[in-house]
Amino acid sequence: MILTVTLNPSVDRSYRVDNFQIDKIFRAQEENSEAGGKGLNVTKVIRTLGEDVKATGFLGGKAGEFIESELKKIGVDCNFIKIDGETRTCIAILDPIFNTQTEILERGPKISQEYIEKFLESFYELSRICNIITASGSVPSGVPEDIYVELINIARKNGAKFILDTSGEYLTNGIKAKPFMIKPNKEELEKLLNREIKDIQDIKRAILDLNQTGIEVVSVSLGSEGSVISCSDGVFRLRPPKIKALSPVGSGDSYVAGMTVGIKRELSLIDSAILETACGTVNAMYYKTGYVTIEEVDYIKNKVYVEKI
Repeated sequence: MILTVTLNPSVDRSYRVDNFQIDKIFRAQEENSEAGGKGLNVTKVIRTLGEDVKATGFLGGKAGEFIESELKKIGVDCNFIKIDGETRTCIAILDPIFNTQTEILERGPKISQEYIEKFLESFYELSRICNIITASGSVPSGVPEDIYVELINIARKNGAKFILDTSGEYLTNGIKAKPFMIKPNKEELEKLLNREIKDIQDIKRAILDLNQTGIEVVSVSLGSEGSVISCSDGVFRLRPPKIKALSPVGSGDSYVAGMTVGIKRELSLIDSAILETACGTVNAMYYKTGYVTIEEVDYIKNKVYVEKI
């Protein structure tokens, strides 16, 4: 079973506004609301690919009820801790004319120590029955910056592989606990190691340095240029085919979902990386976040170019 952790989920509201400008009044051409937050984007893609998945984190208020309802509609097993506060809402304004995306992200509710302790107790039990765990994104106010360290240590104690996709202090702290896999982009890699990354060879050296600390898989996202990934077989560059991209938002989360499913199906790490590349690429073809189709993923998989470096 796969478990996804989303500590700061959101209701994601998107509006399509042609020729958007500041300080003006507009009517949206399209609008959409969905369960969001990086970890829930991962969850949705895992479920689309046909795998059973449990989702955990914190939910509260009417927004939390909406998120849980949306997840249950697609067959996700929800194991959230219910809090007193209101789960956040995040807004995206999409302008296909100027090809821009403007986002407003709420900070989210403050989580009390009581709810943090309840979550940790629940997570311990869930990690005993879920052998692959993904955790994505930042954390809400009140949750300590080293929360991922504690989760990784619990997962290891219970024999689960932990995939961490976060940034800043959460990533800096998280790697101390040696998760199975991390997925920084180039800028996050530079901050993590406090050094400039100029080219693919710099990325390779950085990845190998991180492997030496005990992290088995490091996958560096390069956006539309694909990724560089390390595994026991070496370091590989993966390039997706050229596509007509509508929005990159959620592609990194879809990417993580593909790797998670590949590991669940006991594919080789390279085949898992090809699947994750396909998922991230397909998501970019839509304005929706955490959205893929099996048919397009299967098609793109056969177009991914893999090179050992």
